[in-house]
Amino acid sequence: MTHSQIGEGDFVFDFDDRWFEGDHHSGQTDGWAHHGIVVTAAGEVVTFDEKLPRVQVLSRNGSLLRTFDVDLTEGHGMLLVRDGDEELLWICDNGSKLRRRDDGSYQPDTKPLRGNVAKFRLDGSEVFRLKKPALPMYDDADYCPTQVAVDQEQFGGSGHIWVADCYGQEVVHRFDKTGTHLMTIDGTTGAGRFNHPHAVHIDRRPGTPELLVADRRNKRIQVFDLEGRFLRCFGEDFLVSPSGFAGYGDNLLVTELDSRITILGPDNAPKAVLGISEPAMRNRPGWPNEAKRGKTCRPQLRAGTFNTPHGVAADADGSIYVTEWLIGGRLVKLTPQNSK
Repeated sequence: MTHSQIGEGDFVFDFDDRWFEGDHHSGQTDGWAHHGIVVTAAGEVVTFDEKLPRVQVLSRNGSLLRTFDVDLTEGHGMLLVRDGDEELLWICDNGSKLRRRDDGSYQPDTKPLRGNVAKFRLDGSEVFRLKKPALPMYDDADYCPTQVAVDQEQFGGSGHIWVADCYGQEVVHRFDKTGTHLMTIDGTTGAGRFNHPHAVHIDRRPGTPELLVADRRNKRIQVFDLEGRFLRCFGEDFLVSPSGFAGYGDNLLVTELDSRITILGPDNAPKAVLGISEPAMRNRPGWPNEAKRGKTCRPQLRAGTFNTPHGVAADADGSIYVTEWLIGGRLVKLTPQNSK
């Protein structure tokens, strides 16, 4: 087990990247992890296998409870929604995965890409699959969805579905709850054209729900109402690479690929930073991994330090779970010190 501390002020956590049982997410496979994570109301931690198209369900103590295979390539983005008494799992599949070749290099799967957005029960049965938008932009181009947000009816919402196509056409689509495409936004009517809209999130902390778009390469978050109208933009003065979202009480967790998680308060001002941004790491050969003698290898990871945080989720006790983007995967649990 690797223990250390991370955080500042009121947000100090024990950092543990070996809190789970088994060899998954520990660098024992050559799978390049690139997936999300969620926590159920019952406290089960749901994530994806670093190599295989398979969902993993763990207890909060790290025991592997069950797995189920899915007809997807990658579990890039995950979201839990409630439908009546049942929790359902949405998975955004960007349609491609970097895989190791015989020469030690990593190359993406061959085209055509299989970008998909699908919904599953927690027993693994598929409930619904959202069709790719029938738009001219996809006539000769890729569809690579990376995250999904749903205006949940349990909160009085419309059931509409928002999908970020980050690696394809760098747009965000809106669908009704039956899957009919309603609109597409690209940022041009907002703060400016999206540049890697990696994640979407419906923020219900304000009195009126808002759609957040992680405009990653522009180092900002664009905010829209749930009709797709631009409201404002923030973060350009303190964000480095916003990549993912998760609620944390009255706060919001924002993963940043550059080695950190930023915690935003109710006014979306930064309250704490977990980790230290090291922009020079991007210049490391093979980043987010390492290149050695022409081969791409898992980097040497340091205790208490993030490499490339990707997915994030929190449980009812305030513990935070983080997936990292690198060969072999990394699954970190942050336990608040005041929980002891």
